[in-house]
Amino acid sequence: MFSGIIEEFATVVAIRHDQDNIHFTLTCSFVDELSIDQSVSHNGVCLTVVEITDNNYVVTAMRETLERSNLGLLKVGDKVNVERSMLMNGRLDGHIVQGHVDMTATCIAMEDAAGSTYFTFQYPYDREMAARGYFTVDKGSVTVNGVSLTVCNPTDDTFQVAIIPYTMEHTNFCDIRVGTVVNIEFDILGKYIARLQALQ
Repeated sequence: MFSGIIEEFATVVAIRHDQDNIHFTLTCSFVDELSIDQSVSHNGVCLTVVEITDNNYVVTAMRETLERSNLGLLKVGDKVNVERSMLMNGRLDGHIVQGHVDMTATCIAMEDAAGSTYFTFQYPYDREMAARGYFTVDKGSVTVNGVSLTVCNPTDDTFQVAIIPYTMEHTNFCDIRVGTVVNIEFDILGKYIARLQALQ
């Protein structure tokens, strides 16, 4: 489980394809604190550390993960938002993030907000998925590339988020432009409520 509060961004240093899997080698400041089998969120995707060498570590993404996320689009040199799993004795500064990316969305607009920036994202609307809790609500939570954010101005297939300068500087939002594909995870609480209603 994660909180959506990004620790930093890691840099992709190597990519290796192995049948339907992709092995990503990354580096970041806390490599020496990682251990094999540890869960780390990468752009919001929970991946397991499978190898540690020198200042690098390796994680593996399988086909389903690659189909649901933007990890297959990564290139050597790209920045990836990373967060280690949440300590149960810590504060939940963001919201409950599982690291189970639901789908991708595309940035369709950026707008200056007097020092901050509004990003608008669009995702494929599906009535059946929406009935299962895959939607956004005004002032609700959404995870974009692993970042816990508050939703503004949602529609059936779009939502906005406001990014303050600190978040822009310390996450890979600094590289997002119109046309960029991001990972999104809808709020788990909404999914549970939708499921309970469906069972009544």
